[in-house]
Amino acid sequence: MSLIDRQKDLLIAVALTEFSVHYEIGDPELAEHAWQLAASRLVDRAVKPAEAVNASKTGTE
Repeated sequence: MSLIDRQKDLLIAVALTEFSVHYEIGDPELAEHAWQLAASRLVDRAVKPAEAVNASKTGTE
C-alpha cells in the first residue's frame, strides 16, 4: 500500500472519529457506527494505534 493510500485511510478514520464525537449526543447510534467504521478501517489496513497517532501529528507514517 502506498504512502498516499495510508494517509487517505488515516484521514478518513480521523474524519469518521470527529463525526462520531460531534453526533454522540444527537444520534448516539450513528455516532457509534461512525466510530466502528473508523476502527475497522484502521484494523483492516493494519494501522497500529501508535502509528495512527504519530501520522496524525506529523502528516506522515
